[in-house]
Amino acid sequence: MGSDIPFGFGNLPGGMPDPNDPRMQQMMQQLQQMMSQSMASAGPVNWELAQQLAEGELAGEPVVGPAEQSEVAEALRLADLWLDSASAWPSGVTQPDAWTRKQWISYTEDSWKQMAEPLASQMGSAMGTLVPEGMEGLLGPMADLMKGVGSALFGAQMGQALSKLAAEVLSSTEVGLPLGKIGRAALLPANVAEYAQGLQLPVEEVRLFVALREAAHHRLFTHAPWLRSHVITLLQAYAREIRIDSDAVEEAMSGLDPSDPEAMQTMDLGKLFRPEDTEQQKLTLQRLETALALITGWVNVVVTNAVADRLPTLSQLMESAHRRRASGGPAEKTFEALVGLQMQPATLRSATKLWETMTEQHGVEGREAVWAHPDLMPTTDDLQTPEAYASMSGTMSELDMSIFDQLAVNDPPADDEDGEERPGS
Repeated sequence: MGSDIPFGFGNLPGGMPDPNDPRMQQMMQQLQQMMSQSMASAGPVNWELAQQLAEGELAGEPVVGPAEQSEVAEALRLADLWLDSASAWPSGVTQPDAWTRKQWISYTEDSWKQMAEPLASQMGSAMGTLVPEGMEGLLGPMADLMKGVGSALFGAQMGQALSKLAAEVLSSTEVGLPLGKIGRAALLPANVAEYAQGLQLPVEEVRLFVALREAAHHRLFTHAPWLRSHVITLLQAYAREIRIDSDAVEEAMSGLDPSDPEAMQTMDLGKLFRPEDTEQQKLTLQRLETALALITGWVNVVVTNAVADRLPTLSQLMESAHRRRASGGPAEKTFEALVGLQMQPATLRSATKLWETMTEQHGVEGREAVWAHPDLMPTTDDLQTPEAYASMSGTMSELDMSIFDQLAVNDPPADDEDGEERPGS
């Protein structure tokens, strides 16, 4: 760079900027204009900008009519009926729904805030430290301005990401956890229809398959109320370790054109803030991958057992779901964008095998008992030896498991989507 002063200030004549220099005044005017136009968000992510950009990409999408609502509700009802024979838990679906892509963006915003804002806040705070020492009085609100720049950058990139995801997600849980309220099971009929057309399979069977996975996710998250906050906590733990690469930020921001929104959408923020994960972050990502694999593996086993031979295209649908994940489905794209996690298909296969082994050795009730508390959950090492884990779980099944129910209740509460605190979630 040739200078330790960010954003090209060191290239001005005389080193430190002169507030009367026309170029300095012009630059400050541009920064103020940038703030007034797109930095209105006081939070770490400009969600208004994100929603505007995302919905702008989805103009002209079909509405969801009464027929689609009825088809989705019937599919979820049948799915829950089948799942009753494959799980020890009752239904977790309290409200069936059918969403448009824009509705998916609107109804899932609170979840995206929970997942993205801790990361964006840490990054924004790091950006605020880039004001050169001794220049605070000269530059005035530069630190707040840098946070505003970050807010707009994250908003622009979230808008782009949400529009892409909205065009392909099939349900409210396809990223691995409920993005709407737990119990509100929703499918996106337009996306399901396109997916069925691509597979050249009857849309009724594809809709039922998606409904089975959606209902299974809600059943799991309803009866393991700590699980959702467990995933969010891992994202927050990763965020706490974020460190800034000031040289990379200086280079990127010096070439940023405030009048070009596409530049903000395409900037690779990962290169600015995570040049290399710390050891703690690597461990956190490993735990996150394990948790997500265990969730999806459980859903795979429960859905397969629930369907048995009642859905002729099950093998094709399962294979398509595996290919979708291996090539980068919504879940993979979400967590890669948030924390750079690249989920491995082998991890999911191991998790599925573990739940199959647990079902064979301990039955459905023994398998479900593992979800009573996070301390009972398989670790990354356990995925490599599912038989050993199943044997150990057999000895634990003789204990009084109600103690773990009480532990889950006493865990620190987390904010639910509607703003209310939910014990152990």
